[in-house]
Amino acid sequence: MKTGLIIVDVQNDYFTSGSMELVEMDKAASNCRKLLDSFRTNEAMVIHIQHIATQEGATFFVANTPGSEIHHSVKPQENEPVIVKHYPSSFRETELDQMLQELGIDELVICGAMSHMCIDTTTRAAFDLGYKCCVVSDACATRDLEFNRKVVKAADVQAAFMAALSAPFAQVSSTDEILDR
Repeated sequence: MKTGLIIVDVQNDYFTSGSMELVEMDKAASNCRKLLDSFRTNEAMVIHIQHIATQEGATFFVANTPGSEIHHSVKPQENEPVIVKHYPSSFRETELDQMLQELGIDELVICGAMSHMCIDTTTRAAFDLGYKCCVVSDACATRDLEFNRKVVKAADVQAAFMAALSAPFAQVSSTDEILDR
């Protein structure tokens, strides 16, 4: 199997003072960086995903704003592709699947944000396309959600989505577990 690292939406708006701050985004980004460093050291494929909002009235990831830029902690190198997406799935109306096929990549290590949205959607799409997926739980971040006037804390959102992805869509691992392989 040939493995690639997919870093999803680690962009400025998800950090402190951004338009959509996530819980523990700094910690998740630090773990994304550890994975990125390992993949670079091993000369393995790294693909960055950048979400640019196209819907009218968008409040974050607005084109040509500092918030939409990829965070400095995982800044792409010149040889690392950046796939721009406009939907939660990194595969929808992008060249990601074609690129992975051309590179012979059949296993994906997925990290980034938001766990309950773009990580979930991208992982399920990758699974449906036949990729073997590993989601790195402590290299993903989310936020508190609300449903029926009940606040669901970010830690509970994270646990629920990692549990839901863990079978059959992905192996869910920690950064240390991935780095130990």
